[in-house]
This record gives sequence, C-alpha cells and structure tokens, in this order.
Amino acid sequence: MLIVPEREIADLMTREAAFDAVEKVFAAMAARDAYNFPVVREAIGHEDALYGFKGGFDQAGLTLGMKAGGYWPNNLEKRGLINHQSTVFLFDPDTGKAKAMVGGNLLTALRTAAASSVSIKHLAREDAKVIGMIGAGHQATFQLRAALEQRGFEKVIGWNYHPEMLPNIEKVASEAGLPFEAVELDGMGEADVIISITSAFAPSLMADHVAPGTHIACMGTDTKGKQEVESALLAKASVFTDEVAQSITIGEAQHAVAEGLIEVSDVAEVGAVINGTNPGRTSAEQITLFDGTGVGLQDLAVAAAVVDLAVEKGIAIEVDF
Repeated sequence: MLIVPEREIADLMTREAAFDAVEKVFAAMAARDAYNFPVVREAIGHEDALYGFKGGFDQAGLTLGMKAGGYWPNNLEKRGLINHQSTVFLFDPDTGKAKAMVGGNLLTALRTAAASSVSIKHLAREDAKVIGMIGAGHQATFQLRAALEQRGFEKVIGWNYHPEMLPNIEKVASEAGLPFEAVELDGMGEADVIISITSAFAPSLMADHVAPGTHIACMGTDTKGKQEVESALLAKASVFTDEVAQSITIGEAQHAVAEGLIEVSDVAEVGAVINGTNPGRTSAEQITLFDGTGVGLQDLAVAAAVVDLAVEKGIAIEVDF
C-alpha cells in the first residue's frame, strides 16, 4: 500500500489539476460511468464533531475508495489545527486490496473549490465582473482563488457572520490585484457571482439579495439540517448540483423540496451541462444556483491524481499491508 502524507499534498496537487479531475468526474457521473455510495455523516457527541464517510466507484477511471473525516469546530481554538480533518483511502477495484492512504485536508479544500469553480465556468455569465463571498473562513480563501481564474472579475465583495474574519478574503483579493469591499447582505445584489461557504443551519442569503443573472454556488450545506440560502431563492433559480440524491437529502435543495417550492425533477446535474446534454444557462437574466454537496468521487479523483504524481516523483511511501 502507498501512503501520501498530508505534508506532501501542497507540492503535488495544483488548483488546475484539481479542477480537471473534478470536471471529468462530474461528467462521468452524468454519463453514468461513475457513482457515489450513500453518505454516512453523524454528530458523534464529542467535541461537537460531525464525522462520516463518502465513497464511490469510477468505472471509467477504475477508482474505488472512500474519504473518512469531518468537521471538528473546536480544533483551531483548542489545538491550532484546521477544523476540517479527513483521509482518503483507495482500493484496487480488481482485488479489493488497500491501494493507498492519502492525506485529505488540503485535497478537500482544493476539490471543494474546484467544484464551485467548475460551476462558474459552465453556468456564470461570461461578462461577470463582481464576485461576492459569504463566508471568510479557511475554505473561503481556496474558493475565491479558484473562482477568480474563471472570469475577468474586477471586484470582490464579502460578508461574514464574524466580520473580523473578512481580512482573510480581502488578502486573496489584494493578491489578485482586485479591490475588496465589505458589504451587508443586501449589498450582494451587486454581485454577478456569489459563493456561499459557511457551516450555517439557518439561511443568510435571501432571494431579494440576489440580482437577475447571478450565479450562486452554495458550498457549505452537506448535512441534514444545514442551510445557507432561503428556500425561495431555489424556486427563483435554475438549480444544478453535483449529485441529485445528495442535493435533496443533505444539500441546499433539501429545504426547498421539503417545503414544496421545487420538485426533485427541477434539480439537474452540472455534469450534464459539461457533457452538453443540458443547456445550462439560457439567458442573461436567468439566476443559476449550484448546490455543491461534496461527493466522494471528487475526493477519489483528486486523491488518485495525487498518488500518481507522488509515485512519479518518488514521494509515495510504500508499506507492506
């Protein structure tokens, strides 16, 4: 079995490689060449942690495995560790033997950012100039860096439950040579693209905060009960997702479906847009929304790419297992 430690990931996986891996696996999912297993995600009753498993099998890429991990909200304050902790395990689909164990913390941030970036590429207006960020934590910086590569953005605006964290995304904007402005939520009407990346269980972005033609990427809702945007916003939008089954059960669409504001059939796969079997955005006034629940196949795709790179560079640790 091969081991690729967390410490090696930053020198192996780039944003570009993560984007390519995620775009391809979304397309494979829509073509029914890859599928995810049901998600297990539970509050463990210790340290307020959420822990679970996401896995799947990519028939096209012969990638089988799972990611184990979750969210420990006290890590940063108590231990100086990031709150999201995870490890990816890959298995040989021919024999079932353990093939690799890969540090999943940075990979999770990169693949999550890649997913919203893929949605921006395929759904946002080509003339998008202002990007709005809701959330300013660790993951938000990855989201913004990846998103800025997809359009010729000229300004970044941001809002966070804890305003003192906004310098995190202001720094990313400055690195890109863009002005940053802290706004109230009704100021999001200026944005052409909005990324929401929080761990909230109550909506912050409301339907009347969003202007016609906006693309919204909701990236924080991955558990039953979580919610970042008002259900009425999904009713106004054309809704796309990584996987419909997750979207309507643990994603942002769970609430709109439960309230009868949209039907399951109203939720489309972004992979179908990539494949050309769904037209995606059809007008400049259309509001599009990507419900990024985070699927196991994303993790497997980026982990498999990292293992190949680690072997190529002689970094992978081989153990008898």
